[in-house]
Amino acid sequence: MSHTIKKLENAEVEISIVVTPEEYAKHLEAAAKRLSERAAIKGFRKGKVPADVLKKEFGEIGILQEALETIVEESFYRATTEAKLNTVGMPKISINKLAPGNNIEYKATVATLPAVTLPDISTIKVERKAKAVDEKDVTDTLDALRGMRANEVEKESTAAEKDKLVIDMDMSIDNVPVEGGQAKDYQVYLSEPHYIPGFNEQVAGLKKGDEKSFTLDFPSTHYQKHLAGKKVDFKIKVKGVFDRQLPELSDEFAQKLGQENAAKLKEIVRSNLETEAKEKADRQYEIELLEKLIEKTTFETIPAVLIDAERQRMFFELKSDLEKNHIAIEDYLRDIKKNEEEMLKGFTKQAEKRAQAALLSRQIASENHLHVCAEEVDAEIQMMKVYYKNDKDYLANLDRPEVRDSIASVLQNRKVMNWIKAKVEGKEYTDPHAHNHDHAHDHSDNHDHNH
Repeated sequence: MSHTIKKLENAEVEISIVVTPEEYAKHLEAAAKRLSERAAIKGFRKGKVPADVLKKEFGEIGILQEALETIVEESFYRATTEAKLNTVGMPKISINKLAPGNNIEYKATVATLPAVTLPDISTIKVERKAKAVDEKDVTDTLDALRGMRANEVEKESTAAEKDKLVIDMDMSIDNVPVEGGQAKDYQVYLSEPHYIPGFNEQVAGLKKGDEKSFTLDFPSTHYQKHLAGKKVDFKIKVKGVFDRQLPELSDEFAQKLGQENAAKLKEIVRSNLETEAKEKADRQYEIELLEKLIEKTTFETIPAVLIDAERQRMFFELKSDLEKNHIAIEDYLRDIKKNEEEMLKGFTKQAEKRAQAALLSRQIASENHLHVCAEEVDAEIQMMKVYYKNDKDYLANLDRPEVRDSIASVLQNRKVMNWIKAKVEGKEYTDPHAHNHDHAHDHSDNHDHNH
């Protein structure tokens, strides 16, 4: 087998491959056996058809065509391995010469992973900014806990301060009802910030039987993507206003929540808030680290196949997110007045960023031998099985090879991020599973065909 490589634009290469009859003979035998098992030829049992009868029935070219897929697969893999090419996606195959007893000649056009040149990571500087927990945060959380055990008494006067309203609500955009935007007996707590800024202010001062219409801007970060950043019209009717009488923050109240006394409850609330603030700061720190690294890294042209894969992944994530909230993707597209193609096009910039992050992670893993072994994946799956023990569908999914691969990728990215943080902070990175890497499941192998 011989091959030549020609570089094309957009991170693609064209590989011309020649396979001799001697090299593809074994594939012809296997193809003949497959045809024999499928063929219904009079006088012969399936799988027992002699070679000369098969040749007469299908012709030599028929057997060669049956063998072609495995010939191409094997020779393409050999050529890319010998050339040390990091290919991605499926190759486009164009057959130039196919005749029994002759060399097979074909061209494979395929995208290659771009070269990634990393900066000096130790020069990256990002500040970790954890929000300080103050007395008001602790008091607000304790008030929310007291609120969960509040005694609610209906009143005829207007809603104010810490009252609760029960309303019927209709949401619409440009006179079109919002999917899932109709709610009966919706509860509004004036003591808690509403997820739509300005909502509480609009309903405060209303009493039982009052009706009101108003318009509010949904936050651009709202989890329902079809509403994020939109002006939404509300029509509400108040069905009841309740005075919420909160229990006193006493030792008895703390004991009902399983704590020793009020002081201990306050201490635990503060500790939980500090842990939460630290975790939030850590997440933000990692996001900023990755953004700075991407900014200072040099990427060759990223092939379209990688960006398309990321766009499709983003589309799938959005679809799943909408389905969890009982919204069909078709309704969402109608709401935002776009078709699927237009929406995917809008994902391009973000998809490129995500592809860069994946390439960066892969490069760091490759250069620093940060790989994930089978035992690590097994341990993670075991933890997931315990956590999701009551979710049969989730448990069944864990046995699928592509899910296992996805878990391994997540673990490797986590390992890479820990390595980056150690490097930036001038610490020594130690891989706790390094001794298992003889049996590593290497996620930066030569051919990311299913990237």
